Formats: sequence, C-alpha cells, structure tokens
Amino acid sequence: MHRLIIFMLLALFSKPLLAKEARDIYRSVLRIEVATQNPDYSEPWTTGRFSGGIGTGFIIGPNKILTNAHVVSNARRILITIYGSPKKYPARVEHIAHDCDLALLTLEDFSELEAFHVFEFGDVPKLESQVRVIGYPIGGDRLSVTRGVVSRIDFQPYAHTRVDSHLTVQIDAAINPGNSGGPVLQDESVVGVAFQGLTQADNTGYIIPTPVIRRFLKDVEDGTYDHYTDLGINTFPLFNQTMRQALKLADNNSGVLVRNVVPQSSADGALQAGDVIVSLDGNEVDSAGMVNLDGENVNLNEIIERKFTGDKVAVRFLREQTWNDIEITLKPLVWARMYSIQYEKNPRFVAFAGLVFQPLDTNLFAARKFEDLHVRRFYSDYTREGLFIKHPDIVILTRVESDSVTSRLDGYAGLAVHKINGTEVKDLQHARDLLYPKEAPEFFIIECFGGQRPIIIAAADVEAANQRMKDNYDMPDLENLTE
Repeated sequence: MHRLIIFMLLALFSKPLLAKEARDIYRSVLRIEVATQNPDYSEPWTTGRFSGGIGTGFIIGPNKILTNAHVVSNARRILITIYGSPKKYPARVEHIAHDCDLALLTLEDFSELEAFHVFEFGDVPKLESQVRVIGYPIGGDRLSVTRGVVSRIDFQPYAHTRVDSHLTVQIDAAINPGNSGGPVLQDESVVGVAFQGLTQADNTGYIIPTPVIRRFLKDVEDGTYDHYTDLGINTFPLFNQTMRQALKLADNNSGVLVRNVVPQSSADGALQAGDVIVSLDGNEVDSAGMVNLDGENVNLNEIIERKFTGDKVAVRFLREQTWNDIEITLKPLVWARMYSIQYEKNPRFVAFAGLVFQPLDTNLFAARKFEDLHVRRFYSDYTREGLFIKHPDIVILTRVESDSVTSRLDGYAGLAVHKINGTEVKDLQHARDLLYPKEAPEFFIIECFGGQRPIIIAAADVEAANQRMKDNYDMPDLENLTE
C-alpha cells in the first residue's frame, strides 16, 4: 500500500515537471517572420520584388539564434516571436552561409530571453533512431512537434544555392515551409536543423547534421565567414574491370580516377587527370569515391568539407604505376560561386543606347533561360576549363529595347559579347569602359558570338538613346557595377 502511494505521488509531481521542461524548450524555439526584397535580374535597374515568409530558429547561446540561410535571405526586416507570446522582437543577421544554408541571428534586445534554455549539440543520429522536429510549419500559427525515424545518411545537394552538396540526414517526417531552421532533437540534444523536403515523396524531410553546423559556427568565430574549401577535382568511379586492368590496378575495389583538375584550384599543380586517388588523410577511397567516416560511407569530399582555408589534406595516389604521397593546402574555389544562386547582392548591368549588358551567372541564367549554344558552353566550361582566368565575367547582351537606334536587331538578346571596337571583352567593367571611353569613336561596333553581323551604333546617337531608355523604362541609372 505504501509503495503504491509513493508511485502515485511520484507520478503526480513528475507530470508538471515534464510539462514545465517542455515549455522551457519550446520557448527557446522561435518563430521568425521575414520581409524580403528579391532583386529582378530581368530588369536589373529596378528595386526588385517584395515578399515575405515564416521560418523557425532556436537559441544556441547568449543572443545567438540559429536558423537556415534561406529563411532570412534578402531580408529587409526580421521579427522574432516567442512561444505563447504575441510580442515581436526585431532581429538582424549576424552571419550567413548560403553554401551550407545556415545563419546566425541576434536580437536588438536579448534581455528578456537571457534566462531561456540554450540548446546543445549532439552527434549524427544513427540509422533507424527516432528524432523529433520542432517548428512553425504552414497550416497554423502555433508550434508544431513531429516525430520521425532516420532513414538515410548521405552526401546530398542543398537546394538553397542549387549547387552545393554536404552531409545530410533523411528522416521519414515532412519538412514543410515554416519548419525550416527548427531544431531536430534526440535525447534533448540538437542533432540537426530542419531545412528541406522532398516534393516527389510523402513524409520525407532532410536535416543539416551537426558536423556541418559545428563547421559553420567555428568558421564565424573570427567574425567573418570564409566559405568551404574545395580540392578542385572531378572524379570518375573505377567499377569497370577492363578500365582497372588498363590502369594496372588490383581487383580490390579501391581508388577513384581524377577526370580533370580545375585551374587555380587547391589541387592545381599537385594532381592531374589520370591520377588514381586511393586515400585521403589515411582514409581509404573506394572505387565509388566513398570513404568511411564515423561508421558511415560518405563521399570523399566530406573529408575536405570538415577543413578550413589553409588546412592540409594528405593524398595518396597512383600516377604512371608510381605511388605518390603529398599534402595539399586547401582553399576555396572562388570562381565556382558563379554556379550558386546569389543573395544579398544587386544585379550588375550596363545600359547603352537601348542595349543592356549583364554578367553571366546562375541568377541571370534562371531569369533569362538562355538557349544560345555559345552561352550554354561558356556557362558549363567557366570553371572546368578555366575561362575565368581570361574572362572574369562572360558578358551577355540580355535586352534589346525598342528604339530607333536598335531597330532590326531581332535575335541578338541572349548572345555573349565577344568584342567591342575590336577589343575582346574581359568583364563587365571592361565592357563599360569600352562603351563609355573618354574619347568616343565615330561608331561603336559590338560583335557577339553567334551574331550574324556586328551591331553598329553611331556615337552621335548614344546620348539621346540613353535618355529615352531612362525616361521610357524609369531607369534611374545606366549602370550598376557593384554587387
């Protein structure tokens, strides 16, 4: 009888305690309301479109709120709401990393949240283990808690930039708009940040695991974000037995072929096409380009992912039947960012006598849907073939406005610019200097790749045509050369 009473008392007092602990955790999961201004690459002189959205963040330290980069990208106003309170707290972005879709926010006044629970990070969750996702998804204004099971750990693309790939954890719980940036918990520790879902499947979501989170937080400790390093190689799997025999490799499922080395990358001058990499930092590389880390097979790039600018990676490789052991100093592959969707940047452009010129990048490609084969080749070869060495920008004639000066120029919009007045164009600034020289020639001759003939504009007509552009298209300036 006494034992039963004790159990009843324990149950009576434990339930409110658990409820209180849950409320403490919930208060540290914050609703983020964002007003955004998205630039218009089709009309780069405009201010862009205004929109907004809802996301989630959570407290990881004194005035430190972690969320996704895509939640606060292009933000003009950020407001934070606490669970159970209508009050809105103004916030700002302290650090943002678009390549791994993470951001760190601070409040203008954190004093009312100083006593709130601070989340701590755990390890990568194991397959088949259960996690819970906390956030503010669409379908209501209040906090939502869902549970899921870890179904896959993989190296996958991150949708935010469309090009960067990192370690991800897949769970069988939907990650809906609004969930983004929320904590994914296991045993009260954060094991990931909810960030994207799979539209082709039901109840499939992805979380950013703690190795990616810890790397981001360490990177910004010095006050700036330095981006990921890149080895700068493309590889090819070595499954084919005939290929392995031709390369005189053992039949042991080891090694991956270097297909090409990006000019000016970390590996430039150290590795070359035809090398066979068999290990990185002592971790064996298999014929699929995978290594075993923390008990999971992941892409070899995960070793590079966890390093910083200036760090070294030990590479063992086979070249012409000779084994080589070297160390490569790592650095970011800056030019590869051309393939990433850019945020917090204004479109660069130059307008000239009814023509608009812009540098080629993924933002512009997404806005204009280029069909010209020259432009598509320049885009695909820009980094791989080192086009950036000679041409920091591929300048595109994006618009031919209706004007007497530009009549009979059908089919020229969307072509890459080759030369202006006989000089090969290097970048947008160079194009601007050639179009607006101190002493104007009698005619401006613009040659485009794929153009049937050069575009010829009389210098005497330029000033009037520029004024018509400004008046007809509400164009405050004829150029923007800074992002």
